[in-house]
Amino acid sequence: MTTYGVLGVGSIAKAVVTGLCEGVAAPPELVLSPRGAATAAALSGRYETVRVAEDNQAVLDAADVVLVCLRTTDTDVLADLTWRPDHVVVSATAALGVPRLLALVAPATRVCRSVPMPPVAERAGLTAVHPPLQEARALFDRLGSTLEVEEVAAYEALSATSATLSGFFGYLATQTAWLQRQGIGAEDARSYVAATYAGALGQLEGGAGFDELAAEYATPGGVNEQVARELRESGAYVALDRALDGAHHRLATE
Repeated sequence: MTTYGVLGVGSIAKAVVTGLCEGVAAPPELVLSPRGAATAAALSGRYETVRVAEDNQAVLDAADVVLVCLRTTDTDVLADLTWRPDHVVVSATAALGVPRLLALVAPATRVCRSVPMPPVAERAGLTAVHPPLQEARALFDRLGSTLEVEEVAAYEALSATSATLSGFFGYLATQTAWLQRQGIGAEDARSYVAATYAGALGQLEGGAGFDELAAEYATPGGVNEQVARELRESGAYVALDRALDGAHHRLATE
């Protein structure tokens, strides 16, 4: 069975480990770096097949597939490690292109980029991978499913849209705060907003397009239509488009 090593144990690494182990009859062996010590210790205490290595090199020495979850500013440490030619390297680090990754992990040559998101903890993620790599598909199919992307430009565009989640939750927080100003209790406000969107997102299971659903909710002359129109006229959607352009530019590495 494949042994996975994880360099950098933050929120995404935690989600990956949880998805691989929680409620799984035969979870894989995972070796975590001591970076993110509290999270790593908690995961190793919870799952029998997870252990924390003494240092980053010990992770590599034990692993077949190495998942890199370091911050972009910390990736130079990869060059200080001794890699094997048979290592498979799956990077979840933003703005770390394949040419740079190859230089950092030589003599390993089987590498790819990926965008695992928090739903992998529930094995409900769709993880973009570039370039396609069998070992990466095997990993992320265990965590939901895999979207293999041949072209780097397409991969970076997908990565940019994944950067909208904080803004999405900010959108929900704005509604919750508005309800509280109208006298609704904080817990009731949060529960109502969460239930509204959870129910609406359930409609995506039928394969309907977003434009189709937007039109369905926007009854002519209705309040949904009014709010959508005011957002559009205020430039909210144009601002989102610009933000995506900015994220895409920042993520462009090759």
